[in-house]
Amino acid sequence: MVFSSTEFLFAFLVLFFACYYGAGALFGLRGKNIALLVFSLIFYGWGEPVYVLLMVYSTVLDYTCGRMIEKGTREGKTWLRRLFLGVSLVGNLVPLCLFKYLDMFLLTTNHLFDLTIPTLGLKMPLGISFYTFQTMSYSIDVFRGKVKAQHNILFFGAYVVMFPQLIAGPVVRYADVERELNCRTETIDGVAAGLRRFFLGLAKKVLIANTMASVCDGLFPAGGANLGVLGAWTAILAYTFQIYFDFSGYSDMAMGLGRMMGFNYPENFNYPYISRSVTEFWRRWHITMSSFFRDYIYIPLGGSRVPVWRWIINVLVVWAATGLWHGASWNFVLWGLYFALLLMLEKFLLRRVLDKTHVISRIYAMFAVVMGWVLFNATDDRGGLSWLAEFVKAMFGSFGFEGTNIMQPALIQLRNAGVNTVFMIAFVAAIVFSTPILPWIRGKLASGKQTVAKTVLCYVGDVALLALVVFSVIELETGAYNPFIYFRF
Repeated sequence: MVFSSTEFLFAFLVLFFACYYGAGALFGLRGKNIALLVFSLIFYGWGEPVYVLLMVYSTVLDYTCGRMIEKGTREGKTWLRRLFLGVSLVGNLVPLCLFKYLDMFLLTTNHLFDLTIPTLGLKMPLGISFYTFQTMSYSIDVFRGKVKAQHNILFFGAYVVMFPQLIAGPVVRYADVERELNCRTETIDGVAAGLRRFFLGLAKKVLIANTMASVCDGLFPAGGANLGVLGAWTAILAYTFQIYFDFSGYSDMAMGLGRMMGFNYPENFNYPYISRSVTEFWRRWHITMSSFFRDYIYIPLGGSRVPVWRWIINVLVVWAATGLWHGASWNFVLWGLYFALLLMLEKFLLRRVLDKTHVISRIYAMFAVVMGWVLFNATDDRGGLSWLAEFVKAMFGSFGFEGTNIMQPALIQLRNAGVNTVFMIAFVAAIVFSTPILPWIRGKLASGKQTVAKTVLCYVGDVALLALVVFSVIELETGAYNPFIYFRF
């Protein structure tokens, strides 16, 4: 029998937790960590059967480097510590650059110097940016003395290949789970909370992100010249919600599974679309990635405790690296520099104005983010900067205003792309769930003195979540498959 992706996922999770809890009952923490290691390798190997060897390499490399850095610290050998920190950094960055960036470099060189150097065409391993960051952060933190080197390679391997957040984050540092790798327990309440978080993430991904994705896939390839104002704004707003609910949904699923195993992964999103500035947006969006670049690149460069000219360079370097991390295409670098310029503009000119206004500041921040997603989409395979220019023109009315009856063809185009009642319901749900309105209402109701009302609220929430799960499973079985956006990073 051939299993579909959905069948494999649910069968895998059921079998994993049966073995995980069973191994824990028989062999304690060691049994649980070994089960986590083995099933994580199976999970990754199912999608990347060859590149699972790259993960084994990364595990052995950083385990060895961590032990040697610790030895250098213990024996007072600074040269040994620095040597193996360098081995870890080079050993991690070389595969990342080889698989992800070499072809980009070769194509750019060919274009600039009119050469014909052949590219390698290597397939990029799933999640390589995420687990490369995680293993490098371990070696750096051992070097800095923030964590102790892990002496059990099986436990360290369980951290590196931990399947819930392996493919698309959140970026979990060793320091985040060091204690839980060595001592953790699962509770009924924790498992229940984790299951709710997993189901919520599944619904966000399947019912909202996938619905948005179907419209994006129908509109973006047409190009700006064929979309008009209505089509362009529909496409980019749908994408704005798609990427948020896709990525935050995966993060919720990862954190839910982690909670069921006794791990508490760091939060990765905090309602970024309610931000009042771009600065605030990046404190709320992909929090674990932002903190990684802050702690391992920005602060070592000097952070903000440097002259202004040096701070500007630091910000440009960090955001160019942030953009490049997202993909091997120059539009991602430009996307990162776009936000760097906005952050500098806010620091020097806009901060006081934004602090004094509430509505205008949120409109400004949302507009800046949406325009950023336009640039984010201008990849080489879509048409690059020429596609970007046409799309922006379409957004602001340079196409599509000829004639006296432009609405009818525009509406037909949207209908053909999948803009229907289901899409409109999902779009409204996306607006609601991208704000903390429901948690605020739930908090107000739960803070009352009516015990019966609290109990009813709890049951109503669980029943509603269960209904969303049922709809999600039906949609997974009958709808089109849309992979997670961040799998490619």
